[in-house]
Amino acid sequence: MYYVLSSAATSKAWPLEALGSFIISSDASDYAEVLPDSFPSAPAEPLPEFQSEPENAFIVKNRPVKLSCKAAPATQIYFKCNGEWVNQNDHVTRESLDQITGLVVREVDISVSRTQVEELFGLEDYWCQCVAWSSAGTTKSRRAYVRIAYLRKNFEQEPLSREVRLEQEVLLQCRPPEGTPPAEVEWLKNEELIDPAQDSNFLMTVDHDLIIKQARLSDTANYTCVARNVVAKRRSSTATLIVYVSGGWSLWTEWSECNAHCGRGWQRRTRSCTNPAPLNGGAFCEGQPFQRVTCTTLCPVDGGWTEWAKWSACSTECTHWRSRECQAPAPRNGGHHCSGSMMESKNCTDGLCARNKKVSLEHTTHPLDSGTGAAVYAGLVGVLLLCVILVLGVGILAYRRSCRHLHGDITDSSSALTAAFHPGNYKPPRQDNPHLPHSSAPPDLTASAGTFCRPLFSSLQQSTLDSHHKITMTTSPLLDTIPSLKIKVYDSSTMSSMELPAGLSSVDAEIMSLKTVGSGQREPYVHTLPGEPAYNASATLGSLGGRLAIPNTGVSLLVPPGTIPQGKFYEMYLIISKWEKTTLPSEGGQTVLSPVVSCGPSGMLLSRPVVLTLPHCAQLETPDWSLTLKTQTNQGAWEEVLTVGEESLSSPCYLQVEEHSCHILMEQLGTYGLVGQSVPPQPACKRLQLALFAPRAPCLSLDYSLRVYCIQDTPHALKEVLELERSLGGVLLEDAKPLLFKDSYHNLRLSIHDIPHAHWRSKLLAKYQEIPFYHIWSGSQRPLHCSFSLERGSVAVSQLSCKICVRQVEGEGQIFQLHTDIQETLRPHSPLPAGGTCLPSSQVGSYAFRLPVSIRQKICASLDAPSARGCDWRLLAHSLGFDRYLNYFATKPSPTGVLLDLWEACHQGDADLVSLATALEDMGKSEVLVVMTTDGDC
Repeated sequence: MYYVLSSAATSKAWPLEALGSFIISSDASDYAEVLPDSFPSAPAEPLPEFQSEPENAFIVKNRPVKLSCKAAPATQIYFKCNGEWVNQNDHVTRESLDQITGLVVREVDISVSRTQVEELFGLEDYWCQCVAWSSAGTTKSRRAYVRIAYLRKNFEQEPLSREVRLEQEVLLQCRPPEGTPPAEVEWLKNEELIDPAQDSNFLMTVDHDLIIKQARLSDTANYTCVARNVVAKRRSSTATLIVYVSGGWSLWTEWSECNAHCGRGWQRRTRSCTNPAPLNGGAFCEGQPFQRVTCTTLCPVDGGWTEWAKWSACSTECTHWRSRECQAPAPRNGGHHCSGSMMESKNCTDGLCARNKKVSLEHTTHPLDSGTGAAVYAGLVGVLLLCVILVLGVGILAYRRSCRHLHGDITDSSSALTAAFHPGNYKPPRQDNPHLPHSSAPPDLTASAGTFCRPLFSSLQQSTLDSHHKITMTTSPLLDTIPSLKIKVYDSSTMSSMELPAGLSSVDAEIMSLKTVGSGQREPYVHTLPGEPAYNASATLGSLGGRLAIPNTGVSLLVPPGTIPQGKFYEMYLIISKWEKTTLPSEGGQTVLSPVVSCGPSGMLLSRPVVLTLPHCAQLETPDWSLTLKTQTNQGAWEEVLTVGEESLSSPCYLQVEEHSCHILMEQLGTYGLVGQSVPPQPACKRLQLALFAPRAPCLSLDYSLRVYCIQDTPHALKEVLELERSLGGVLLEDAKPLLFKDSYHNLRLSIHDIPHAHWRSKLLAKYQEIPFYHIWSGSQRPLHCSFSLERGSVAVSQLSCKICVRQVEGEGQIFQLHTDIQETLRPHSPLPAGGTCLPSSQVGSYAFRLPVSIRQKICASLDAPSARGCDWRLLAHSLGFDRYLNYFATKPSPTGVLLDLWEACHQGDADLVSLATALEDMGKSEVLVVMTTDGDC
């Protein structure tokens, strides 16, 4: 048995070198004959390894802290604090044996009091460290720092009570008291803990501030900042946040009837401050709740008789007449007509004529014999019958003549359709009929078309399907202006066309298409486009392909040759969705970057990808964007199609992003939109346009308003605002100004300056107006604008000069310098964006493509096959800048053909064939290099 002795005679700790180890043998001589001369040496003991080391600790009030450490193998363990060995008696040591390794495990604890820590002078904190010994040497643990915990009572900054308007961004600041360890901060709303993870409208910054992104009425509450650490908890003073709503006027009611039934009176109309009603101390609506204007009601005038006219000459009946008129005055404005008779008669011989006549009759009357009376009566009956026969004969002749004229001018629908409405298919007006217009005279567009009530287009369809259906038409030469639009009607065996006026297609807004043209049964597919031709395009396309483009919007659809199978025709369409008629694809921190566009018909089978081109407003100079393409399902929900840079073999599309537009290669038609999101650490920027509008001159009121719109930098967005202002009677004062809007949670601030106060007064109570950040970034509320209401001193004031500043808080800005005469008629600026192209709305067949079919086929035949030197379609993709994800093209039957389709879409406006020729020349493909020239006609 071995014993390890250590000297502990004094209270002072000893280092290892001062400790002696002795081996005492009991009756060693008794075993001298048994023990061998030498013993095998024991294996070397490893260095101590710490199983637990002392941890940092805080002394709360006067309670000491305990530090502990454990090591194996360890013959001894001691603590050293601030370079001094801790007294051995202050150690509490526990020893055990590891059953697996057989090594000695030693654990030591010490206590550190507040007094020990406070006795330390200097800048360094109080620290302690374990030192463990074994036969192989010593090992030191890490330092554990012991600090005195505290938390001051007073906050460095407390939140302040505020009153903010609805949807305004709110910042409540809080700086917790000084303390060790640093205090953790949380916010209470009406004594309930705020969790930003559950309510995304709240945001807590690293500086412990609370941001309410858009103030809601429910955010009216008491807010308290709470700081706590291991010592105590402190509460700040409570800040009361009141979210108010300023009142807004409702629409004016209709004018009341004039209160005076006769003469001068007044009319009145009213409005109420309920749109919205003011809440929580919000400002009441400015202006009057009613308006009154004068009116004049015409008084009724009863009619009066004029003086009687002179008597007429005496007639054979011995009477004469006289008349009068109801013209003194004539009845007006609902007055009563004159009562009484207009004519008066009387005997002109004071009765003598009647007596003489009677006497003469008595003298001349004598009885007739019966034979003479019968003859007289028979003659009278014969004359009467002859008159009736003559009248009937004249009537029949007139009727037959009118029917001959009418029947000669009527044509039926079947003959019109067969002859394609050529002028010779109907009879011109008869020259001998004075009631009909001359052939050289302009047509009477107000003439009635008989009983024809349905739209002409649908009736022509019905007449094509039903050959015996008749269309009654006028005799006016109205069809001379017809041959501008051909609507094709496909039959199972033949195809015929008929001419229709161009205006009918836009009036009816009804497009007829047939899925299949051939020997089988027809399958009609009808799609109705919205009645806004500025936002849609359509065309009937077949296997030759074509291109649809909505002018002045940057939106187009390229359908390459071979996309539609041979023998099939589709009525394809392209529509820009109005923002108020669709849900937007953005969510969370995403922002809409392009218009939402629908192309179709959805569900049609495509033999190769089509290319959809969308303009966008992302600023791509720095790679701070994560761009995602989304599509809308039949249920209206939005789904992600792909994210740029994260494509895989399962990605159904390819997205080529350029500076101002993106091109989507896809094989499924539907509704698409591009959204984006900032990629940390730098915030992304989107391009906006600022457009300034004013009322159209001349201005007759003392009130004058200026409206500043904040819209996305896409041609379609500016087009929408121009149409809105045109309906409101506004005019664009100057070209829209660009603005880079940063994803930084800062609002857009608008203010007006340098108003000539001698003649003008601003009605704006605050120094500036703000559009909330999230309204602009999300793109969910359009069109966003601020209005500056001004009032001039008198009607004679016509000159206005001022300055309108628009800038993002802590961001970029623009200034409108305005000098205008409000009485001078301003020339409206062109709605077309700068550098806009004039592409037609649709192109069918080979005319839609810049590259001839023969040259295209030679390029595909030369580059589709893989080349060992890499001089194939992959090098062409690299030269054209389409090589971000080559696996998409590699999965297609003709990768070169898809690349050329994408090239066609990217250069549809400039027809830049030089880039393609240069790429082929650099590749050494001289056998397919063709010099092409283009003109600039659109």
